[in-house]
Amino acid sequence: MLLYICFFVTKIINMLLSKLFRKKSTSIIVKQGGDGEHSGLNKVLNVRDLTFFGIAAIIGGGTFSAIGNACFSGGPGVVFLYVICAIACGFTALCYAEFASRVPVSGSAYTYAYVSFGELFAWIIGWALIMEYSIGNIYIAFSWSGYFTNLLESFHLHLPEWLTINYKSAQDALLANKAGEGLTAWQTAPTLGGLRIIFDLPAVVINLLITYLVYRGTKESKNFSNVMVYIKLAIIALVIVVGAFYIDIDNWTPFMPNGFGGVMGGVSAVFFAYIGFDAVSTLAEESKNPQRDLPRGMIYSLVICTVVYIILALVITGMVSYTLLGVSDPLAEIFALKGVKWMLFIVSIAAVVAMTSVLLVFQMGQPRIWMTMSRDGLMPKKFSEIHPKYKTPSFATIVTGLVVGIPIFFTDENFVLDFTSIGTLFAFVLVCGGVLLLSPQSEAELAERATKGKFRIPYVNSKFIFPLICIGTIAVVQYYLPNYFAETFNCTGDKVATNLPLIVFFILCIVMAVIAFMKNLSLIPLLGLISCCYLLTGMAVSNWKWFGVWLVIGLVVYFMYGYKNSKLNKK
Repeated sequence: MLLYICFFVTKIINMLLSKLFRKKSTSIIVKQGGDGEHSGLNKVLNVRDLTFFGIAAIIGGGTFSAIGNACFSGGPGVVFLYVICAIACGFTALCYAEFASRVPVSGSAYTYAYVSFGELFAWIIGWALIMEYSIGNIYIAFSWSGYFTNLLESFHLHLPEWLTINYKSAQDALLANKAGEGLTAWQTAPTLGGLRIIFDLPAVVINLLITYLVYRGTKESKNFSNVMVYIKLAIIALVIVVGAFYIDIDNWTPFMPNGFGGVMGGVSAVFFAYIGFDAVSTLAEESKNPQRDLPRGMIYSLVICTVVYIILALVITGMVSYTLLGVSDPLAEIFALKGVKWMLFIVSIAAVVAMTSVLLVFQMGQPRIWMTMSRDGLMPKKFSEIHPKYKTPSFATIVTGLVVGIPIFFTDENFVLDFTSIGTLFAFVLVCGGVLLLSPQSEAELAERATKGKFRIPYVNSKFIFPLICIGTIAVVQYYLPNYFAETFNCTGDKVATNLPLIVFFILCIVMAVIAFMKNLSLIPLLGLISCCYLLTGMAVSNWKWFGVWLVIGLVVYFMYGYKNSKLNKK
């Protein structure tokens, strides 16, 4: 009797798992997104446009803000961290490129997870990408507002404090009795029905303008983005050239003042600087030749931005001591310290342009993910509606504008920033893992991809290489940091929550080393998976808590709507 019960329970579990992790074939997805029933987006983007969209997304807050904290932590040696993060993102970019070549449709990591992991993981990653694109744009809108307000000040135009700060920040300033813009805004704000009218007007306006531009069409957005990329690259080049004349090589000594630990201390700031290259993959259906151009666009933009970051880091750490760079506007700070007043105006313009281009690319990415999810039945059909004139996902674009715009009135930038990084890394992990699960292609398919110039990720057998990398890394860490592992595996008191992610990471490395040895896994996606998992260990406990809450809400939505309406249920 017990055997029958076990058999029955096992059968039910297998049935549930087969439904939850059901996959969609590559051919069906390509048919729906390409020449099938859902075609209709304008194919106007070439490799240059895609590269520029990538640069537009990457060079933003990380260049004009986060680079200062990274240099403050690591000194001039932070250039090594830019290279390390570029390599980690490079592995991920290659994995995105492999998927883009095999599955040239919109949806980014959501679509890729559907092919490799199945529907449940696809939904989870689609839900997590809202954190990168929509919620991330809230933070960027706040940052844009700060730079734009400073730019207005240079023209002697002043907005009231209650129109340049969000309500929560002003309220926090009141509770803390902290003098400054927030307290002034609270004290001077007009009231309506007992409620103080406090909101960030520039952030609201830029969101409305970007939403309108994205709604109007890809071609218009492309032209606007390309112009902004030219402007900000020209201004960054000017910053580098002018700053080179003020370099004092003594500021580069010592090169790593806080050791390699200090360099790695800036990992979150540096990684934030690279967020955005994956947004290019959402534009697959508007690309003229997505299987060839999407991979090139992602990789080219990543290489160009890495070179820019390294040169810029060397220039600013050469101009002034790294100890003076722990500010929110480091580029403005270095020229203020050197007395080059006219450059302050130039830097403000560059920051406004850079932030605008990031807003544009992210605001384009989110509607296309929702459009793809809607095609699969996981979201209402309205989200896949294409505007008959503008050829854009019109309804999804409007909803994205609301998702970004409404929270601007009641949240602050610190809260949404935590969401952005962890959601992005989670997506990166699944994309790299998805490539490992992809079925190998036949010789004929590989030959066709080579003939037509389609991207193919190089295969390097990790059977012996990855286990040796793990052993070598452990030996090096043990030699230079003899107490590291003892402290990491110390799970007493309040260290449990802090060390648990690292312990899980080490277990994952051991498991993947065994699997690599047994299954001859491809090295590049494996290194991408491991490097992104390592970066996840740096996330604070509070980040994981909010991420968990967000995922639970997403699962509730999936089982209440998506699971029942999935098109795979109707087959």
